[in-house]
Formats: sequence, structure tokens, C-alpha cells
Amino acid sequence: MNRVAVAAGAVAGLGMAGLAIAHAGPGITAIGPLRRRLFPRLAGLGRPDHVALTFDDGPDPASTPAFLELLAARRLHATFFLLGSMVDRAPELAAQIAAAGHEVAVHGWGHRYSILRSARDMHSDLARATAVVAAATGQRPAFFRPPYGVLSAGALDAARGLGLTPVLWSSWGREWTAGATAGSVADTVLAGLGGGATILLHDSDCTSPAGSAAAALAALPRVLDACEVRGLSVGTLAEHWPGPGTAAGSSGRRAG
Repeated sequence: MNRVAVAAGAVAGLGMAGLAIAHAGPGITAIGPLRRRLFPRLAGLGRPDHVALTFDDGPDPASTPAFLELLAARRLHATFFLLGSMVDRAPELAAQIAAAGHEVAVHGWGHRYSILRSARDMHSDLARATAVVAAATGQRPAFFRPPYGVLSAGALDAARGLGLTPVLWSSWGREWTAGATAGSVADTVLAGLGGGATILLHDSDCTSPAGSAAAALAALPRVLDACEVRGLSVGTLAEHWPGPGTAAGSSGRRAG
């Protein structure tokens, strides 16, 4: 192989590496402290007197109804980031979520890392999920949370094209970790909880160890009680940002 060919190959390799870095670059926002400091809207930081309550991975007939019952008893509404594949299996439950006054949002069709998918594949995934959520619930979703909380350039482009605003979180329960309990979930949420926070919990075990959703559900009353004691109202993402509109900014592990 001559020197020209070697040089051309090196340039091509650098070009491919550059494209890969550009595609995966937004994934740095998965780092919580950095996200909260540099991308507060993406981290879901909003009104200082309010907490946005969000759930990922549903709708799940085995667990979501219990969350709906608890929220109804508390007269509270939340934002549910739905998986298109789960809505496809239980459209009536997705409709029930919306009918109860909750906000529906998109978590993708399948629960896969966006950085491992092409831009075209990501757009197809989000478009399919958005369509099935809208058809089942009668709501046009406004927000998108990528699986595992990891964004890519392709995911951001797809979300922008579909009119979806990416939102991650600022406080979570980590109920998907081995040995998680109601107490550990509540402690973890409350450790990161302050006015303006967005809480992430899961209302399904479909991508988590069995019992994860049950731990989140059992922790929820304590979390809600703490919000009340601290004088924080609890509601949806649409209620979380003051002023006209609800845009959370478009800058984008285990998480969602």
C-alpha cells in the first residue's frame, strides 16, 4: 500500500471517528451534576415552588393502575413517558392515563440506547411511538425522554423534527438497582429533591428487575408527604415552567 493510500485511509478513519463523536456527544448530558449545572432545563429544573413527577416505561397493566389509584387518591397529576411498544399492547390503559388528567409523553418505541442507532432509525422509532401514543390517548405528546437518559445527535434531530422537547430529570429513585426497597428509593429521591426538581420513577418492570415498580410505588407516599411538608406543589411538566409555552430547551444510565 503506498503512502497516499495510507494517508487517505487515515483521513477517512479520522472522519468516521469525528462523526461518531458528534453523534454521541449529547450523551454527556447523562452526567447528572453536569446536566443540572449547564443544562438546567434539560435536567427538568423549573418553578421553585413546584415538583414535576414523571414515570417511565409504561403503560403496564401489571403495575400502572396502582400508580393511577394512588395519584387519584392524592388528587395529583403526573407526566407518563410511555414506550410505544407498551402502548401498542395496552392502548386502553394509555387512554385511561390521559382520561385521568395525566400528561403523556414519549419514551421511544423500544428501550434502546439512542447512541447505538442511526439518525434515520431514531426518527422512525420516535415517529412511530409518537403516533401510537397520540392515537391511543388523544393527546399530542410534547416531551421526549430517551431510554437510559442518554441523548444522541440523531435523537435530538428526530425530537426537533417531531416537535418534542427532550427532558431528563434532576432527582430519581434508582429503584432498578439490585436490592432496592421503598426506603432506599424514597431516601434517594429526597436526597436530590428541592424546589423546581423533576422526579423520575418507573411504573413498570418491563426493562427493570422484578419488583422495581413496586418499590417505587411504596416509596411514593413518603416522597409526596415530604413535598407537602416542604411547601412544594406536585404536578406535570406542562405546569413546571412559568410563562407562555412549556419548552424545556433542546440541548439534551440506567434511568428511563
